[in-house]
Amino acid sequence: MCRVFAGQDPDGYRQVNRSIRIGGHSTSIQLEAAFWSLLDEIADGQGLSTPKFISKLYDEALEINGEIPNFASMLRTTCLLHMRGHRPTQRELVELGYAAA
Repeated sequence: MCRVFAGQDPDGYRQVNRSIRIGGHSTSIQLEAAFWSLLDEIADGQGLSTPKFISKLYDEALEINGEIPNFASMLRTTCLLHMRGHRPTQRELVELGYAAA
């Protein structure tokens, strides 16, 4: 069983930095390539660019929680939730302005 995990392509866990504008400020986020790939997929599924998706996610999390102690970790767990099948409904996307009715 461990060979499945141990034998994975090292490119998937290569660290990648991306500069993104959040709340009017430019910031750099470092994640493994596999997480960036998933975030690209999630954003595309919501009709957004990855930077726009991340910025909206940040704003909504800040509004809900008041603070975000570790945003990179939140992005990783967002990917995990997505992989586990947690997805907003079409109605939720429309209500939040992510998709047309």
